[in-house]
Amino acid sequence: MLNLRTAPLAVLALSAAALISLPVASAQAQDAGASTPKEVRKAQRKEARAKKNAELSQLEKNGYNPAGEQTNYPQNLQNAQKKIDAQKAGKPAPATTTQ
Repeated sequence: MLNLRTAPLAVLALSAAALISLPVASAQAQDAGASTPKEVRKAQRKEARAKKNAELSQLEKNGYNPAGEQTNYPQNLQNAQKKIDAQKAGKPAPATTTQ
């Protein structure tokens, strides 16, 4: 049994040891190849950007021009999307209508 004089010193020593070993343990976990939240978010953004660029490329291949005349904007975009959907379904592309 600890006497009353050494008990606070023992608690203080254990607390100090725990605080000193904590940063070492977390540094080792990061060195072990664990991805940080920042790296995960960066990878997710990169993947989302690649997906959006691929979608835009598909729309442009099917007649949509984002830099072109925008007087028939929604219809032009919808026509390109219908062509893509028809290609995915294996059907012939629908006829396009312009207003």
